[in-house]
Amino acid sequence: MYIKQLSVFIENREGRLQEVLDVLKKSDINIVSLSLADTSDYGLLRLLVTKPEEGKAALLENGFSAMLTDVLGIRLRHRVGQLQELLEVICKSHINIEYMYALSTGTDDASIVIKTSDLEKAAALLQETDVELVKAEEIQA
Repeated sequence: MYIKQLSVFIENREGRLQEVLDVLKKSDINIVSLSLADTSDYGLLRLLVTKPEEGKAALLENGFSAMLTDVLGIRLRHRVGQLQELLEVICKSHINIEYMYALSTGTDDASIVIKTSDLEKAAALLQETDVELVKAEEIQA
């Protein structure tokens, strides 16, 4: 039900993102989706990759600060209001959405990645609706 997200803390300086991507490429790890947020001093790179455990190990071996986090992948129909309706279900249950970003799954539907304050409760709520969760096997193929 959960997808392992690889998070990497990197200095906000020229070439540092390229170094992370090079480590993953040399480890034969494909990036399925990513989000990069930055401040003036550092960046937080969040990635869904085909081999998260191996990706974390490779990055740690190369001096990067990396960790794995559970997130939910959610498939949405392309229609007006679908995302708002999904968020309404979560928010009515007093679950905080910590962050979200787009996910490409190779289907005609839209998909997102979300991290909430209570993943277990959010997953259970969503499974009671007609929302389809993206399986880890779809990412880690």
